[in-house]
Amino acid sequence: MKNYFSSDFRLGVLGGGQLGRMLLTETQKLDIYTVILDGNSNAPCAQICNEFHQGDLLDFDTVYNFGKQVDLLTIEIENVNIDALDKLEEEGLTIFPKPKNLRTIQNKALQKVFYHEQGIPTADFTRFALKEDLEKAVLENTVSTPFVWKSARFGYDGNGVKIVKSIDDLQNLPSGECIAEKLIPFKNELAVIVARNKAGEIKTYPVVEMEFHPEANQVEYVICPARIDETVANKARKIALDVADAFDFVGLLAVEMFQTEDDTILVNEVAPRTHNSGHYSIEASYTSQFEQHVRSILNLPLGNTDSKVAGIMVNLVGAEGHTGDVIYKNIEEVLKIEGVTPHLYGKKHTKPFRKMGHVTIVNTDVNKAREIAQQVKETIKVIAK
Repeated sequence: MKNYFSSDFRLGVLGGGQLGRMLLTETQKLDIYTVILDGNSNAPCAQICNEFHQGDLLDFDTVYNFGKQVDLLTIEIENVNIDALDKLEEEGLTIFPKPKNLRTIQNKALQKVFYHEQGIPTADFTRFALKEDLEKAVLENTVSTPFVWKSARFGYDGNGVKIVKSIDDLQNLPSGECIAEKLIPFKNELAVIVARNKAGEIKTYPVVEMEFHPEANQVEYVICPARIDETVANKARKIALDVADAFDFVGLLAVEMFQTEDDTILVNEVAPRTHNSGHYSIEASYTSQFEQHVRSILNLPLGNTDSKVAGIMVNLVGAEGHTGDVIYKNIEEVLKIEGVTPHLYGKKHTKPFRKMGHVTIVNTDVNKAREIAQQVKETIKVIAK
């Protein structure tokens, strides 16, 4: 086995945001030399990685030249130049997740087509090359409202997704490739993180339940374990494994799902990386999702995915009406509460709904943890000076 530890091995990471910052905690524990590429000189990883390169993740030459300087390449964001990754892979660089997986996943239309072809249960959808084609379909009643509009590319944290109740709701949306997806009445939004290494060892984390902010369409709470029936949880884990298998995936795959009124499980979308729905694992699991990501891409034995205690994650996002240098108001109050751990992402500048950090609450009782999470949410405020 290759010596990754305290050696001249160079792990490259495309993206230097908060996911990369939390990944660095694990590479530092194992003394793995980590090289980061990000477009922002003040990225959360910039000051704490072994080596930082500033450059455009969507530029072919930048990504290709970066890849030539590392021994293995991974990502913390999927919107990267795939053509450059294809060339690097052809030339012998190991890249996980695989470029072909990223190409499918970074385009929501291709992702949905893939599920359809592979027999993975997902909401019915129609694909459109341009928003104008979708408008025409609505006018001609070949697509009926309400439905969910999704931009094929560059959607994140609630951007690129909108519930369309009438044709007027399409007016201010960007043109370009999109899908119109059937609006699913669901009981719960669930997620399962699957880890798989090159040797084929595969593990799933427990099913988590996600509660969303109604306006921002961002996750507010992640609850582990999900408060659902065991048979539903088993079904969700089985489908998540089927998705990873269909992709022949290596790395960490977060599978987001809907639990419908009749307990059918439908795949919504996936993220080919560490994910917001797994942040609870830093405090609550035997192996955090970030350590597991390192283990999976380096083909090391996978760690125990069980939880030690119930864990709830609360996202810290910029308060509405506040833009500027950040202040975490009342953080001292939440630090007084037992089982509460804040994680701040190193972003000095806040704006409305920007992800600035998260707080984990651990407790032996998931319902008690949820109560404390509510208290934390109501106490700490991300404001500007």
